[in-house]
Amino acid sequence: MKEIVEKIGAMAIRNKQKLAVAESCTGGWIAQELTAIAGSSEWFDCGFVTYSNDAKQRMLGVSGVTLQRYGAVSSEVVSEMAEGVIIQSDVGFSVATSGVAGPGGGSEEKPVGTVWFAWAVKGKPTEVLKFCFDGDRESVRKQAVRVALGGILKNLSA
Repeated sequence: MKEIVEKIGAMAIRNKQKLAVAESCTGGWIAQELTAIAGSSEWFDCGFVTYSNDAKQRMLGVSGVTLQRYGAVSSEVVSEMAEGVIIQSDVGFSVATSGVAGPGGGSEEKPVGTVWFAWAVKGKPTEVLKFCFDGDRESVRKQAVRVALGGILKNLSA
């Protein structure tokens, strides 16, 4: 993952872009990967680990109605999370994750391994994607981190 993060850093610096993250199921792992390389303070602002619904509302401004209607693991919630990060941290770019890492907590509609992602760029529509990963809790989380980083790279390249 180090190579991806180094590319992200170089592109963020070149584009004069700062980024921040909002994480639920990944529990800060994306922020850890982004800050594992020296010099990341030039382009990484902050991370929000909003594991509870209350934290999503309080820290990122996610609507209680959205949480009640769609649940934390939904396109609507990750979209509000990613957009909330931009407002709360005043960066131009963010990524958000929310999912069911397992081993429990899944349902027929949202089985273990379901993870929603949102990438928000100030002034542009938010991109939202859903993935269904296989494996144990650590594997699901690691795959989610890779997808989140890949999406950051893709969006910074655009």
